[in-house]
Amino acid sequence: MFRKVLIANRGEIAVRIIRALRELGIASVAVYSDADRASIAVRMADEAVHLGPAPSRESYLRIDKIVEAARRSGAEAIHPGYGFLSENADFAQACEDAGIVFIGPPATAIRAVGSKTAARQLAIRVGAPVVPGTEDAVRDPEDARRVAREIGYPVLLKAVAGGGGKGMRNVDREQDLEAALRDASSEALRAFRNDEVYIEKLVVEPRHIEIQVLGDRHGHMLHLGERECSIQRRHQKVIEESPSPVMLEHPELRTKMGEAALKIARAAGYFNAGTCEFLVDRERNFYFLEMNTRLQVEHPVTELATGLDLVHWQLRIAAGEHLTIDQRDVAWRGSAIECRIYAEDPSNNFMPSPGRIAYLEQPAGPGIRLDSGVFAGWTVPLDYDPMLAKLVVWAPTREAAIGRMRRALGEYRVEGIRTNIRWFDHILRDPEFIAGRLSTAFLDRFEARGCGTADIESEAVAALVAAVAASGDDSRQDRPSHAKKSAWLAAGREDLMR
Repeated sequence: MFRKVLIANRGEIAVRIIRALRELGIASVAVYSDADRASIAVRMADEAVHLGPAPSRESYLRIDKIVEAARRSGAEAIHPGYGFLSENADFAQACEDAGIVFIGPPATAIRAVGSKTAARQLAIRVGAPVVPGTEDAVRDPEDARRVAREIGYPVLLKAVAGGGGKGMRNVDREQDLEAALRDASSEALRAFRNDEVYIEKLVVEPRHIEIQVLGDRHGHMLHLGERECSIQRRHQKVIEESPSPVMLEHPELRTKMGEAALKIARAAGYFNAGTCEFLVDRERNFYFLEMNTRLQVEHPVTELATGLDLVHWQLRIAAGEHLTIDQRDVAWRGSAIECRIYAEDPSNNFMPSPGRIAYLEQPAGPGIRLDSGVFAGWTVPLDYDPMLAKLVVWAPTREAAIGRMRRALGEYRVEGIRTNIRWFDHILRDPEFIAGRLSTAFLDRFEARGCGTADIESEAVAALVAAVAASGDDSRQDRPSHAKKSAWLAAGREDLMR
């Protein structure tokens, strides 16, 4: 096993990895930018190395600086977390060239499935079902029009090197295709330095379900089941759960999807943790989308449902150990749900809400896990993704897990910035969510039913009106003036939206 590991990341995932290292008796090295100098990860790590200014291109995306930090600190391995350089084949290769273990798949596997079109081609070769579309990037608008006519509208434009919803556009009509292609290519170039875009048939209101795979360096590979990731806003997952409600009724679907994921991973020469993403239509047909060659943000729900620690296994596999579990050993118990807590304002189109956290009260208790990277007094920077924490619960049934998550959200209080905490509470009360009738269009329907931010705002104001009325008495001098009441309500409404 390693003696020292560097974490090439920040925030809650850096904290998560440091804790795993500590449990295994491994020394940790954090890296940080100017914005993260006082972060929890820096405080927790055994050592910390400064990378540079806040912009990620000058800090967390600098391969040369990170590799040099590992050399100087004597780290034998680097864990990339997720995001930043985690799926960068050049980074994995640079680690290998420097004699440093990259805690993830080999650079060859990242290249084999890192491009969405290359991953589609590989999936087709091994017989895994894929959404109809192109196997290569479209060359120009005329090529795009030809392909779209062949597969039929609606279509989905997707960045070849994409992720996180960047470089994606839905197109319902041919007259909108050229502008959408231009926009998708431009966004892909900014996000990934690659403007190539390919086309898929748009599967209407599918479930988004992913399969977690895990393999060692010795050819032993298994899957750890699925995560339901259909609750998405702007192609970004916000609630995930394991198992998927659909698998509770159709467990044979898990077996088929697991086998397809393993075929793809084996064909890519994959080892360590990875995830194959699929769409599942209303008839329970499934289609391979892409492979994420890293630890997923939502990995805690798999850990709670299976009882396996994915970060521990990542470290052990990277150190050359054999998997000591077989597919027959993997079992799923109960239900786990995760909510991604963001510093954002649901009442203002979910705009980021950076700033200082003035007060923080976090939920706790049996069946509750909080992967967090913030504290009271911490200033949430504008430079990075605004995720503060992942709130995860486990319970024996899905119904009980929903109730536990609602209780945890009710105990979660953040002041000084706005968050999406109360928005989640409304989703978990929604009859469609409770019934497990999920798809990637769920949030659109949720908003259309009037269950979105306007409902949250009206509830917040009503609660404060009641609070003001209840606090009054017959003493005129103690009763606040109309102006003071208005100010109190305005301030309180903002507080309840946090």
